[in-house]
Amino acid sequence: MANQPSSYPILSTSFNQDNSCFAIGTREGFKIFDCNTGRLLYERAAGAFIIVEMLFSSSLLAIVGAGEQPSLSPRRLCMFNTMTGVALEELNFLTSILAVRMNKKRLIVILQEKTFIYDINSLKILDTIDTVPNPKGLCAFSPSLDGSYLALPASTTKGSLLVYNVSDLRLHCEIDAHRAPLSVLTLSSGGTHIATTSEQGTMIRVHLVSDATKSYSFRRGTYTSNIFSLSFAPAAELPDILLATSSSGSVHIFSLGSLPNQRSSGLLASIIPIPHTVSDALDPAQHCILHRAVPAGVRSNTVIRKIEKFDDTATPEHVSLRATISMITYGGYFLEYVYNVNHQNKSSWTLEREFNLLTAEASSLS
Repeated sequence: MANQPSSYPILSTSFNQDNSCFAIGTREGFKIFDCNTGRLLYERAAGAFIIVEMLFSSSLLAIVGAGEQPSLSPRRLCMFNTMTGVALEELNFLTSILAVRMNKKRLIVILQEKTFIYDINSLKILDTIDTVPNPKGLCAFSPSLDGSYLALPASTTKGSLLVYNVSDLRLHCEIDAHRAPLSVLTLSSGGTHIATTSEQGTMIRVHLVSDATKSYSFRRGTYTSNIFSLSFAPAAELPDILLATSSSGSVHIFSLGSLPNQRSSGLLASIIPIPHTVSDALDPAQHCILHRAVPAGVRSNTVIRKIEKFDDTATPEHVSLRATISMITYGGYFLEYVYNVNHQNKSSWTLEREFNLLTAEASSLS
């Protein structure tokens, strides 16, 4: 998730493909952290960076400068090796790079009106996609080699998107998700589902990628809000839950699957069959919300890092589901919440960790 240079101390945030590590870009350089321990793994003070993308837990990074120094042009993509501290390859473009995504076979580069697909080993260009104007670099990418999909906006006036199979280099489907233009979209790790929201930020919809059918429709709230991030729980098939964060500072959790002992009256009973009418009106009280997770208005990037499910008596608290949720704020903090659902479908939140990303040192977070 990249941000244009602003008053935030952090310019970009990104989790790697399995959410085991994350990277931040600042005006001074970039840092890489271990999600499990919070340890600072690598830092480089080399100027302002607007994009820092990892390839799983390898030493390969894709980095793009913020343009605040002449040597760090936002039109230049550098493939960087953290082990040697050496730039491996550079790719130059005519306009600014807005987003970069990778898996073990493909490198995706998003510009305002073009998207490039490369073979990541040879950096040979495989395809060029002409897109509608996409000034925010909106995209969603599934790192799975079995379901390696890329989603891009298909319109500037409504919330439709195109889904490409980047392994076979072909258009897979088009999805009409919202009436208003898209603001956030994300694919599940296995590429089976895609979640979207529009600039209004009131409705979140989930589609099955295989046949472009709508599976779930959730109401986040009745008032317009900026959605900062969407995240599926890690799962090969149907993710258990979907998370959304917004400019209100709240975290929203919606259920997509059959949680252990789930009952229709519980807080997570927000699974509503898609109505056959044009109405999408759902009760906003039917999903679980953590209010004031971060200060209102502070941009954040949040993922569901881990899901654990238990039988009735597997834990002393009779917890049925435990989700570990990691959050990076552009104000410079890392927060980790644990979300529990018990056998009666009552939920609770606990703040497990919080630390300052800007002052972290390699020796202090071991």
